[in-house]
Amino acid sequence: MNEHLHKERSEKHKTAFESKVAEASREKGLLIVNTGSGKGKSTAAFGMGVRALAHGMKLGVVQFIKGAMRSSEREFFSSQPNCCFKTIGDGYTWMTQDCVADASTAMAAWDCAASMIKSGDYQMVILDELTWVLKYKYLDLDEVLAILANRRSDLHVVVTGRHAPAELIEIADLVSEIKNVKHPFKEQGVKAQKGVEF
Repeated sequence: MNEHLHKERSEKHKTAFESKVAEASREKGLLIVNTGSGKGKSTAAFGMGVRALAHGMKLGVVQFIKGAMRSSEREFFSSQPNCCFKTIGDGYTWMTQDCVADASTAMAAWDCAASMIKSGDYQMVILDELTWVLKYKYLDLDEVLAILANRRSDLHVVVTGRHAPAELIEIADLVSEIKNVKHPFKEQGVKAQKGVEF
């Protein structure tokens, strides 16, 4: 690329960026949704959790449906003094094969999550795999949306999982759809590995 043209384009980009930064003067708690068929939705949420803890913020985490699996993130976050990490589940629905028990467990997890959101004790709450229990209608969607929409104005809430309902996407401030392009388990028969999947 021509050096003069490169400098001209860079200057325009810099000016536009600085203008946007100057205009963005508000602070507010964000409702963030990580959804889609690709790997990394929970991982991205836990990355934000690490940032929050590094800033001295108090973090709450509720994991829906993942209780049957060992998880290194649970072990790590549970060891952090500013984090309350709750896993309330018996495993994915295709593992338990008991919709009545799954619905009961989902309601118990939501009670814990709603308590964290309403408590005033946390600056960030991660609701890992919440979308799954919404997809299976184990929770009342309107109740969940009302609590999320009416949360404290400075509270960040991060929701993860496939199949995020349109109504949740509508009220969210930030939505990322993670797309599957290639996956070693599906295409190469590579098993879940330490440090990558668990």
